[in-house]
Amino acid sequence: MLPVVAIAGRPNVGKSTLFNRLVGRRLAIVADTPGVTRDRREAEALLRGRRVMMIDTAGLEEAPPDSLAGRMRNSAETAFEGADLVLFVIDCREGLTPTDRSFANFLRRSGRNVMLVANKAEGRSGSNAALEAYELGLGDPVAVSAEHGEGLADLMSEIADRLPPEPEEGEDESTRPLKLAIVGRPNAGKSTLLNRLLGEERMITGPEPGLTRDSIAVRLHDEHGEIELVDTAGLRRRSKVEEGLEKMSTSASIEALKMAEVVVLTVDAALGLHDQDLHIARLIEKEGRACVLALNKWDAVEDRNATRKAITDRLETSMAQMKGLPVLTFSALTGAGVDKLLPMVRTASEVWNTRLPTAELNRWFEVMLERHPPPLVQGRRLKLRYMTQAKARPPTFILFGTRAELLPEDYQRYLVNGLREHFKMPGVPIRLQMRGTTNPYADRD
Repeated sequence: MLPVVAIAGRPNVGKSTLFNRLVGRRLAIVADTPGVTRDRREAEALLRGRRVMMIDTAGLEEAPPDSLAGRMRNSAETAFEGADLVLFVIDCREGLTPTDRSFANFLRRSGRNVMLVANKAEGRSGSNAALEAYELGLGDPVAVSAEHGEGLADLMSEIADRLPPEPEEGEDESTRPLKLAIVGRPNAGKSTLLNRLLGEERMITGPEPGLTRDSIAVRLHDEHGEIELVDTAGLRRRSKVEEGLEKMSTSASIEALKMAEVVVLTVDAALGLHDQDLHIARLIEKEGRACVLALNKWDAVEDRNATRKAITDRLETSMAQMKGLPVLTFSALTGAGVDKLLPMVRTASEVWNTRLPTAELNRWFEVMLERHPPPLVQGRRLKLRYMTQAKARPPTFILFGTRAELLPEDYQRYLVNGLREHFKMPGVPIRLQMRGTTNPYADRD
């Protein structure tokens, strides 16, 4: 296990900017609006030769426990409990506030290993303002400017020195985690589903739509291996996305979908399949990802047979290229049916990684040609010779033949549907590419 470093502080002191600097990538959404970060985000960082797990947390505010701000604070405090080091960040431009003093007292009483970081300390005036932080009683402050990259080398060295000693090297993990993204419209229950899978309140949930603003990745270990789960912000129709912050959230969700191997499309079964759900499904197919359709809030559906049939029929009609998509009905709130999701995800991943022997593939191809020969094109019959699989993830096949590039789309669908049915590849996108051969004597007189 990597040592854990959590970043704490009140809203808008630059925690997410500092997080991005330390991990070396722009992962967390950054904006001038206070309270952008709501759920804690994790990422690995390399600090002076030490690999650490950095955690960006929500801003600390005094608020009732049941309020959104209270739930955000509870999530942040949970991150502190498992951290080896807490970076308490203050804003030198604004100086110390009563909120800073209150949470400094909380961290000091908790007995945590705390390092004081004075951010926004650009220039001489900023360095002088950092001296005010001594009165918090958390030791010497480290003056940095996360926005301009000043003082970060000293901060990384200080962090490495404050971490526990490195353990002896154990076995190197050769297996890579399966990357799983949970996507869907706002308020479909994506964060509740992730919490249910983890068995803890990892993500902030509630009746308010759009609580999740960033794409949050967490690791899940079970007897079958490791899965990297990514909870994403709800995807709305492009015409309804207006604010700059929501645009960044949407971009982060789409990027998480592109980086995933399997995507769980979460749908509110009580509302049925929406046009936006189909738009997301088309995006999944376009990116060539394996998919599982997750019908959440199944306990709130009255006529279950009719609802399931209506959703699957509309999906089959609108998304013929993902025919046979696995469908799971469950309730993330009660947990009913959730235990079946990860086995379905692993099965979809295996299908997505399918590789077919060339000899077996071409025996099937010959049968398909005999059963239904290619049509005439421009008065001439196409001569299709053989097929081969170019790659998996998704399964991609190349068809060779004379003028194969002129093969009509309906015949291509005939071959793709045959591949899906004969080789048991339901629900995954199948790519079919044409490679035509030319007559070497065509240009001669």
